[in-house]
Amino acid sequence: MVSNSIGRNYVVTLFGESHGKGIGVVVDGCPPGLPLSEEDIQTELNRRRPTSAAYSTSRREEDKVNILSGVFQGRTTGAPLCLFVWNKEYRSEAYEEFRWKPRPGHADYPAFVKYRGFHDHRGGGIFSSRMTVGMVAAGAVAKRLLGEAGIGVYAHTVEIAGVKIRSQPTVEEIREKAYSNPLRCVESQTAEEMEKKILQAKSEGDTVGGVVECIATGVPPGVGDPIFYSLDADIAKYLFFIPAVKGVEFGAGFQAARLRGSENNDPYRVVGGKVVALTNNAGGILGGLSNGMPIAVRAAFKPPSSIFKRQKTVDLRTMEDAELEVKGRYDSCVVPRAVPIVEALVACVLADHLLPLGILGKPAES
Repeated sequence: MVSNSIGRNYVVTLFGESHGKGIGVVVDGCPPGLPLSEEDIQTELNRRRPTSAAYSTSRREEDKVNILSGVFQGRTTGAPLCLFVWNKEYRSEAYEEFRWKPRPGHADYPAFVKYRGFHDHRGGGIFSSRMTVGMVAAGAVAKRLLGEAGIGVYAHTVEIAGVKIRSQPTVEEIREKAYSNPLRCVESQTAEEMEKKILQAKSEGDTVGGVVECIATGVPPGVGDPIFYSLDADIAKYLFFIPAVKGVEFGAGFQAARLRGSENNDPYRVVGGKVVALTNNAGGILGGLSNGMPIAVRAAFKPPSSIFKRQKTVDLRTMEDAELEVKGRYDSCVVPRAVPIVEALVACVLADHLLPLGILGKPAES
């Protein structure tokens, strides 16, 4: 079975390739009447675009979105939304060598085996982080839906190259400060330290990874469908769509393995007539269901695999050992550009789970 679609109620279908004519996404399930414009989606896509920083890729795609269907007179119609972005600034010649000499850390070799050499290898094809353009576009619509219901999704950089933020920021600080610098870090001093680490690695022909945290507020308790469509399972699955993600944790995450039950449990209290937890080690999800606390999830990103160092590989034509030097335009760290992608995918999961509950897409006034 082959599928490029995900979701049961908010269905997202990606199409296109890194160096093909463009990247697109079809969103099915968005209810009618939602105010939506190309500018709403463009705002999110602009956050994903590379910055002028020295560690960002020099491939400067405009990423201008076109709404091809699903919107009429400024509102969604209930028909499938088709959102499309043209590819313009690609250079495929640098990838010809990788067709036969797979790059370490990339999907080149397993893709060659799976598709018997017929896949589009240029720029990584469907395995490229360029495919996240469609994810962000779909997430922009989901964020609009969630926002109408008072649900917010906010991500920020918490670690790069071992440099971590010094304290846990409030949701308000994340919302107001995350995009105040190119690193998407709420602490300006920490961002400067992160940048030094990235530039140091780049000067040595290397790359670095890091961690992005996402907080979702306003999600009511009881959202999720255990066992196989539990809320945290779906969020984790969606985040693993991002090519560079290698780990996902909620709340205390792996630290919970070092705690006692008395330390890890989140005590309940009644505040203002509502049940609240005094701590949030569960990350807002218990038994696959939201518990009313903010959903807190973190995604770990590996260092970009395209490094400017000579590496060992093989030649698939001769089946002999070989070496290669990667040439092209690449990020030295993908974490800053991944922040809006993480937001988008968490938003898509929440929309998918909340739509059948009648919380989203309330009938709009004509």
